[in-house]
This record gives sequence, C-alpha cells and structure tokens, in this order.
Amino acid sequence: MPRANMSPVKVAMPEQPPLVRGRNFLEVALGYTAEQAMEEATRCLQCKNKPCVNACPVNVPIPDFIGEIAAGNFESAYRIIKQENNLPAVCGRVCPQESQCEGSCIRGKKAEPVGIGRLERFAADYGMVHKLPEEPAMPANGSKVAVVGGGPAGLTCAGDLAKLGYEVTLFEALHALGGVLMYGIPEFRLPKSLVEEEIEKVVSLGVKIERNVVVGRSITVDELFEDGFQAVFVGSGAGLPRFMRIDGENLNGVYSANEFLTRVNLMKAYDFPNSPTPVRIGKKVAVVGGGNVAMDAARTALRLGAEEVSIVYRRGMDELPARREEIHHAQEEGIQFKLLVNPVRITGENGWVTGMECVEMELGEPDASGRRSPVEKADSIFGLELDTVIIAIGQSPNPLIRSTTPGLSTQRWGGIIVEEATMETSKPRVYAGGDVVTGAATVILAMGAGKKAAAAIHQTLQGA
Repeated sequence: MPRANMSPVKVAMPEQPPLVRGRNFLEVALGYTAEQAMEEATRCLQCKNKPCVNACPVNVPIPDFIGEIAAGNFESAYRIIKQENNLPAVCGRVCPQESQCEGSCIRGKKAEPVGIGRLERFAADYGMVHKLPEEPAMPANGSKVAVVGGGPAGLTCAGDLAKLGYEVTLFEALHALGGVLMYGIPEFRLPKSLVEEEIEKVVSLGVKIERNVVVGRSITVDELFEDGFQAVFVGSGAGLPRFMRIDGENLNGVYSANEFLTRVNLMKAYDFPNSPTPVRIGKKVAVVGGGNVAMDAARTALRLGAEEVSIVYRRGMDELPARREEIHHAQEEGIQFKLLVNPVRITGENGWVTGMECVEMELGEPDASGRRSPVEKADSIFGLELDTVIIAIGQSPNPLIRSTTPGLSTQRWGGIIVEEATMETSKPRVYAGGDVVTGAATVILAMGAGKKAAAAIHQTLQGA
C-alpha cells in the first residue's frame, strides 16, 4: 500500500472556468487524471470500522476500491464498486457525498474528507473508457418479476434481480429509460450519453424493456400478476409538480421546474447555441425554490441565453437545501440569490409574464424541530421585472398507480407506504421504493431502496 498522503485538502478537481461554462452545456467538472486519482486515494486511512461504508445507501466497499486506485489497479477498483452499485458513473457525479460517505469520513473531522465521489467517478469512467464487460448473471431461476419505472430505483432493482437469475421485465411510461437521470438532471451535471451507457449495462444483464407502457392505464398491477409475474416493484418516481397557488401561475412563461428541465433534456435544448433552442426563455428569469432542482433550473436558464437569472427563496443562505457545491457553482456562474423573499403574485400582460410581486421575509422562532419558519415583514411588498418564472418547490407521486391498485396503502400526500426493512407495501408481493415512497429525494437513496427491495423479493420468492 502506498504511503498515506496526509494533505488536509482534497486534490482539486479540474473544472471549466465559470464564465465559459455558464454559456455551454459541457460538463462542469472534468474528472481526475490517473495521477490525481492515485494521489487522492492515498489520503484514505483504510479505517477498520469503515464508517463511510455504513453511510453509503448502497454499501459500496469504499476503502477497498480506494485502496485499489492508490495501487494503480483501476479495473479492480471498478469491479469492487460494481458489486454493489449498478450506476457508479452517475453516483460519482450527483450523489450528495458530503452528507453520506464523505460526511462520515474520519479525515473530515480535522480536515477535508477523502474525495470518495471523485474517486468513484474516476473508477467508473475508467470502466467505460476501457469497455470493461459486466460480470455474467447467474443461471435463470424460473421466477418472473415486474419492475415499474426506469429511473434509478427501478434500474437498480432490475439489475440486482437479473444478476440473481430472475426474468425481469421493466415497464417504462416514456420512450427512454433513466427517469430523472435522463429528463431531470441537466447535461452539464450528468451527460446523457453516459447515462445511456450505464443503462445499457443493466439491460445487458437480460432485463426486458417495455417502453411507452403506463402502468395503471395500459396495464394494472393486478394484471401483471395475472400475466405470471410473481412480484412487482414500483419505482415510478415523483413527477407531479407542486405550485404555489398564487395568481398568475397560469400565464405563458411560467414553468414548473419539472416541465422546464424535461423539455430541455427531451428536446435536446442543451445543443444550444449550436442550434436554436426549442425551449423559450426570456432575458430575465426567476426560479422560485432553493433545492438542487432550483439550482439546476437556474443554471440551465443561464445556458439557454438568459441575461439575468435569480433564485428566489423565502429563507436565508444557511437554510438553502441544495448541495453546497451546486450553490457555489451557481454563484460562480453569476446566478443571483434573492433570499428571505417570497412571491405573492405573478403579473402579466397579453397572457405573458411581465413580473412578480414579492414580500420580504424574516426568520421567526424555531419550531419543535429546531427549524425557523419564515415570517412576512409588514409593508414590504416589491416587484421584480421578469420574462420567465420557474417554480421549483417540489414534486409528489402521480396518483395513477395508487388509484388503480386495490389494497395499496398510501400517505395523505400520495407516497406509497412500505415496510422499511423490506420495502414491501400493504399489498403482498408488491414492493416500492424511491421518490414514489419518500417524495422527491436523491438518486442514491432511490437506488438504496431498489437494492433493499431486490434482496427482499429474492428472499421471498426463493423461500416460497
């Protein structure tokens, strides 16, 4: 094992300059070279208790793969990751490592944690560049499982079951797999060609794909069982956008972030400025919300040619729920942050947005959870001149599956209720995971739910 590198800071990740990347859709972070990856890998202390592994929702053997990178054994590092993670190139780019594996890193107590996400990305990209083949699946075991939804939860569940020899059919409502990976996350954070390559590796395990099938309309969950499937996993996501319910939300020029990002990705508006963008965007844009989706929408609007883009959020900088890295990148690129501000009305003329009326807010006393709720300041209303408003305040599950599946218990807000240990729903042999259970959350948490469900399905069917 190479000598430990006790540098207090991570090896810097090369990036496009902010003023350059703000006008293109190429990846912001450029990835480590082999030398940089090996240098960063030697910062790992190879802890015996491995707190980083316990903090990973898919339990990747993190010190093991990092040790292989430090020794220059890049293929071995890739193989170790793939034992537990079907989408490593995705996770290396979009996982919130700072609150999971890196948040538990011993090095992080006195200095910067090891760059686990950067190293995972390096190993995954190495596997792609060198076209490393997938490990073969186990022989067919004669059991059929249906997976509903081709997002990260469904892909993970399908991949894990296929490796175990199940005949898996994945039903996707749209024409392309990937869910939020393809339609939600912008090209500059997660290139679509990379997602397609990761998905193809899952499909190569023998997963059958049925596209343009809306479960709940084209076929119901009960009908899947009638067709011979012995278990069903529902990973249909949370694609129903929420709105503020204020005047003017029906004006032209108002998007939900979900619609906006889907249009950009589906219609390949990220080819702009090489070709005219098919997504209309004005010169002055406001994005309402403070999460990762809001940052994605704001940075995308900038790249589509907006001259001024603002994040409008009713709490302060410390309360922004987005990843610090995404906030930092947005600030570098010139996104403005209008904090402690809440919209009360969107104004328009001739059916189109012209502005937004807002009020100033201040944080009140902490509630029982310790969170300080925003309180409106008296006589503080003011206006913003705008051409486009993007609402990014969250999504909820589409009610279609719950309304067509008798015996399926759901939360009042629409999420499917599951047993935490197995992801099984109130309907026997129907499992669920990802945003359809939690509401809009992270890719890696959805993948963790898919893995847990696959293990539970395997145990149930093999014990039957």
